[in-house]
Amino acid sequence: MIKIDRITKEFSGKKVIHDLSLKVEDGKIFGFLGPNGAGKSTTIKMMTGILPVETGSITLNKFDIMATPLQAKQIIGYVPDRSDVFLRLKGIEYLNFIADVYKVPNDIRRERIERFTKKFDIYEALNDYMQTYSHGMRQKIVVSGVLLHDPDIWILDEPLTGLDPKSAYTLKELMREHANKGKVVFFSTHVLEVVEQLCDEVAIINRGQIEFHGHMAELKQQFKNDENLEKVFLELTKNE
Repeated sequence: MIKIDRITKEFSGKKVIHDLSLKVEDGKIFGFLGPNGAGKSTTIKMMTGILPVETGSITLNKFDIMATPLQAKQIIGYVPDRSDVFLRLKGIEYLNFIADVYKVPNDIRRERIERFTKKFDIYEALNDYMQTYSHGMRQKIVVSGVLLHDPDIWILDEPLTGLDPKSAYTLKELMREHANKGKVVFFSTHVLEVVEQLCDEVAIINRGQIEFHGHMAELKQQFKNDENLEKVFLELTKNE
């Protein structure tokens, strides 16, 4: 589903992503971990076409994000690390705009808008302007929009930020259901307990390089069975 092959990225002459490679197969929830400034969001922005791939390649369902960007973007749903976009729209206007972009038929969009916004307890606020929403409500409306076209690949950058416990639980359930359908969830987070609960595989990035990539069981085995993920993460990302 996702193949990242030896990508690099520089800002102002400073290399922030170093020859990074990853492969994520169908039916996986994949956790992408790293400290602040490690390169998580930069990698995700390259995966979604927001930032150009300078060297190497990224393919999503065999579509190269640089060579065939429209085809690649049609099969992904992206939740950015900031949800303060389109704030002058009402919630329902935003969701219909997203559905228009992805050409979701009217009958299907109506059903999905009602289903997902009720799951996240924002259905009653759809006729309010998004600038009046709390941070958590904005996060919920963005997540709901991502689900409207049922994308093959979810790419979520800190998706649980600002969500109340019920909505966080709902999103985690949806992530597992998505993977169980043979699709992919790729998400970054700082909440290590969620990674331990959900993830089939994990990659830990530090200073633009992958320090570990594998199954959770392999991670525990490599760093002794009695070690929890928090201790492993701190060991891998500590400053020399």
